[in-house]
Amino acid sequence: MTSSTNKVVYWGTGRRKTSVARVRLTPGKGEIIINGRPGDHYLNFNPAYISAVKAPLKTLGLSESYDVLVNVYGGGLTGQSDAIKQGAARALCTLSLDNRKPLKLEGHLSRDPRAKERRKYGLKKARKAPQFSKR
Repeated sequence: MTSSTNKVVYWGTGRRKTSVARVRLTPGKGEIIINGRPGDHYLNFNPAYISAVKAPLKTLGLSESYDVLVNVYGGGLTGQSDAIKQGAARALCTLSLDNRKPLKLEGHLSRDPRAKERRKYGLKKARKAPQFSKR
């Protein structure tokens, strides 16, 4: 929590796959700004991504009370939207410790560990082997 010119800001960092999102919550009207663009435009108006970003605020009933300002990089839109969700949830925990339990029950605070598996030598992809022929 930082205070600059009497405006309270709550910070949270979220990660998913190779995406990292730095999320700031400020008291406002519920606007979402991602990398300087409106959240709907940045997420290509995809309802799944938009609902993922708004989920932590909706869980606590604060979707109209705070503006979400995000810097996010790495990965694609799926990873980025889930990283923003986790960052917003962590920022809401700094707002009040009472928020932690409902957010944890909904699964917004847990990091999804799934990531792309590395390619192994001798294989075409992580697990796909070249076709076997006896002769």
